[in-house]
Amino acid sequence: MALTILTAGLAACGLLLLLWSVAEAMLLPLPREDAVLVAPLQGGAAEVERQIRKGGFLGIKGYLSLSPKYIPEAEIRIFDFFPKAQLKKMDEMGAIVMLHIPRNGRLKDPVNLAQIMEIKQEFPNIRLIIAHIGRAYTKEDVGNAFETLDQAPDLMYDFCANCCEYAITEVIRHAGVKHVMYGTDMPILRMRTRRIEENGTYINLVPPGLYGDPKQDKHLREVSAEEAEKITFFLYEELLAFKRAAKTLGLSRQDIEDIMYNNAHDLIEGARKSIYG
Repeated sequence: MALTILTAGLAACGLLLLLWSVAEAMLLPLPREDAVLVAPLQGGAAEVERQIRKGGFLGIKGYLSLSPKYIPEAEIRIFDFFPKAQLKKMDEMGAIVMLHIPRNGRLKDPVNLAQIMEIKQEFPNIRLIIAHIGRAYTKEDVGNAFETLDQAPDLMYDFCANCCEYAITEVIRHAGVKHVMYGTDMPILRMRTRRIEENGTYINLVPPGLYGDPKQDKHLREVSAEEAEKITFFLYEELLAFKRAAKTLGLSRQDIEDIMYNNAHDLIEGARKSIYG
C-alpha cells in the first residue's frame, strides 16, 4: 500500500499527518518536527517514542481501523485504537494526540465522552485535539455533549470537513476562540458537494456519476446535471459555514486569525518545545 498524506486540523501551519499502512511502515523525508504520526505502531510505548523522535514528529493520530479486527465497528471505543500505554508516553512527552472519534453517536456518544474525559484526567499533559468537532456534522450529533466537555476547558478542536454551522458555532461558543482551529482535510475537500441535513443525519449532494454508486453510501445523493452546476468544492462549503458562524458570534478579525492560524501555530510550537526542548 502507498503511504497516504492527509492534511487536517493543523494544515493551516503546514502540519502533515502521515497515515501508515499496516504492511508498509516507512517515513517520508519531511521537515523534522512538523508532523503527527498516524500508524499501527507495534512494540509498546517505547517504540512509539522511538518512532516519533526518529521522524521528528509532534505526536500521533489514531483511527478506528487500527482497532482489533474482531470488534464490530459500531462497538469500537477510543481505547481500542489508542492503548493507554501509548497515551501515557504521549503525556510524558507533552505530545499532540489527534482524536478521530468512533461510534454512531459521534460527539454526543456517552462512551466517547466518558473516554475523552478519562484521557484528560489521567493524561493531563497530552495536547488533545478533537478532530472534525468529533464528527458532529449535524445539530443532532452535537446533542448535549458540551455539558460534559465544558469540564475539560483545555481541549482543542478542529472543524475540518465540517460544514455544520451549528456545530462550529457551538464549539466556539463553549470552547472559546483560542481552542478551535481551521483545517482543510485535503484532499477529501476537493470533492464537489453541498452538504445538507435530513432527519438528524447528513447528506452529501453530488454531481451524477462522479463518486460511484450512491446506493452504497447512505450519506450520498446525486442531483440533476442542472443542479450540479451550482455545486462547488467541499472546502468552500466549510469556509462558508465558518463565515456564518463567525458572523453569528460577532468574531473579531483577531478571533478569526487565531482560529485560521495562530492557535495551530501555538499548539505546534508548544509540542515542539516540550518534546525537543
